[in-house]
Amino acid sequence: MPEKNLNELTGDLRRLYTRGTDALQRDNYDYAIEMFTQVLNKEPGLFEVRKALRTAQTRKAGEVKSGFLSFSKKVFSGAGSSPLLAKGHMALRNNPLEAIQIAEQIIAGDAYSSAGHKLLAEAAMAAEMPQTAVLSLEVLAKNAPKDKELNLQFAEALAAAGQKTRAEKVLNDLRREHPSDNEIFMALKNISARKTMDEGAYSALKSGEGSFRDALKNKEEAISLEQEKRQVKAEDVTERLIGEYEARLKTEPNNLKLNRDLGDLYAQKNQFERALGYYEKIMATDGGNDASLQSKIAQTKVRKFDYALSQLDPNAPDYAEKAAQIKAERLAYRLEECKQRAERYPTDLQIRFEYGQLLFEAGKISEALPEFQKAVNNPNRRIQAMSYLAQCFGRRGMNDLAAKKLQEALKEKPGFDDEKKELHYTLGLLLEKMGKKEEAIEQLKLVYEVDSSYKDVSKKIEDYYSGS
Repeated sequence: MPEKNLNELTGDLRRLYTRGTDALQRDNYDYAIEMFTQVLNKEPGLFEVRKALRTAQTRKAGEVKSGFLSFSKKVFSGAGSSPLLAKGHMALRNNPLEAIQIAEQIIAGDAYSSAGHKLLAEAAMAAEMPQTAVLSLEVLAKNAPKDKELNLQFAEALAAAGQKTRAEKVLNDLRREHPSDNEIFMALKNISARKTMDEGAYSALKSGEGSFRDALKNKEEAISLEQEKRQVKAEDVTERLIGEYEARLKTEPNNLKLNRDLGDLYAQKNQFERALGYYEKIMATDGGNDASLQSKIAQTKVRKFDYALSQLDPNAPDYAEKAAQIKAERLAYRLEECKQRAERYPTDLQIRFEYGQLLFEAGKISEALPEFQKAVNNPNRRIQAMSYLAQCFGRRGMNDLAAKKLQEALKEKPGFDDEKKELHYTLGLLLEKMGKKEEAIEQLKLVYEVDSSYKDVSKKIEDYYSGS
């Protein structure tokens, strides 16, 4: 999604942002973080808000442990076994925005978490949010100025964010550390060429020799060609690496990294069975407690279902039946995999919430209910868990308990964003179902006052006043 500026903030979100900036100026970091996080949950592309959130987090962290020394000690602290991180990597391929939210949860616990920043940067690039990626890569690059892969990513993100001069500097500094590295040389050459092209096109525009349309056309064509070239190159490189690694594996059969790399390469080619074969070989040998590998296996299996679904012909007469079967199998797998994680990490409330969602989706309301009752103790999921609890009560005909839970959620929900609108709207429908028409319409009026276009609230209000 494209990144947005502050001018695109809506009324409700602008109020939350203003409260956050006021709190930040007063050094009330916890409240500022809460406000900025609420804004970003609704509009993740607001870079300036994310930048303000990071300022609040680092200042708060500085109150506990001040100074760069603390930072440098913590930035490479291990978080690879965190179930939250594993969940983030699972979300990365199919839902980078969800992966960004998960990365923020990690960073909320440790403002200098290298694992959190790496996940966020990768997810931001996948979501086409390069400025957001730069924000995290800058943190990482300061502490690893000689790390080739990291700084190549940093330069690419800078270039994508329009900061090609900075990208050139990063690559030039990196080249001094690796003077004979052809990959760095080619990256520098490509970015320099893109910079020259941009400068040439817009210089012509400025001098009157070209038009804005010409400049834009040149840039779009260059981007398109570069993407095509990158795709072809990636496919060629993948095939070459598979050949090299399989040849090496004949003489190094117990090289776990080679097995893992081959699994990754086959997964990229949508050859999921071969990928899983390599991953499971590692699990049988030495990976039983590797959370990141367990996550990768689960992610690959879900991708296998998604790929099978994408290969169906929507015009085939049995499309609906086959699609429903694949979706049911995918849900069953996700349920079992999440259940195992919940058993492995019984105190992880994020996993409890996820498991509850899957049970709810599968129509297993009685089983979902206790999961959401546990998940309400997770401050990051509390409101959502309360909303799901209300829906569970409603599905079981316990409308009074459902209404009570929605009212509790509304009392704890600040601002008036889409989530709060949905809570009022759902409560209104529930009260209407209970025969409490006047109470129901009061809830719908609250939504109508701020957003008359929300769902069918306008029709319901108009029908009420017209006596329909």
